[in-house]
Amino acid sequence: MTEIKPLRLAVFIGTKGRGSNLMAIYGAMQEGRLSGEVALVIGTKPDAPALLRAQEAGIPVAVIAPSDDYEAKLLIALDQAHANTIALAGYLRKLPEAVVQRFRNRIVNVHPALLPAFGGKGMYGHHVHEAVVAYGCKVSGCTVHFVDSEYDTGPIVLQRTVPVLNTDTPETLAARILPEEHAAYIEALQLLAEGRISLEGRRVMITSGSPRS
Repeated sequence: MTEIKPLRLAVFIGTKGRGSNLMAIYGAMQEGRLSGEVALVIGTKPDAPALLRAQEAGIPVAVIAPSDDYEAKLLIALDQAHANTIALAGYLRKLPEAVVQRFRNRIVNVHPALLPAFGGKGMYGHHVHEAVVAYGCKVSGCTVHFVDSEYDTGPIVLQRTVPVLNTDTPETLAARILPEEHAAYIEALQLLAEGRISLEGRRVMITSGSPRS
């Protein structure tokens, strides 16, 4: 049997996102499909929609505005929450280097395209889907990856694909990819909880494990 070590997850959210990935993760934990709890949601603005949704759900939140001591404040908040894993959900800043080092290979993000294509600074949300449709891609999808010190360059954990239809707009493509984002994110986090992920260079290796009931 796979030994499961429940996550104490800190979720970093953005200023404008609705929090769909956050709430999908939280819902999976409530339903027992993901082992652990959301220990803390961290945002930079108190009126961020995702932060408000977290508060309504009773999830602990912290508002930490970027400043000269941003890195130190983040580390204190993460320590106080006893977080052991970080998930980014619409968070568009680079994480401070000390946070990346403290949680190396325990920070994950989901990107709404098949990395390394359509990644990097400025490529998020609607901008990604616009670029995919404009380029004429036949396939798109999402990527769950580890987070390093650059944008969208960490080792790839999971990818899921969807077809790009001739009739697609950025909005219809985004709507079809979003459920795959939720599923892939939950799957990747559960693999971390089960200790089934290892790295060989940039290659993420996933070991087999007993299926959960």
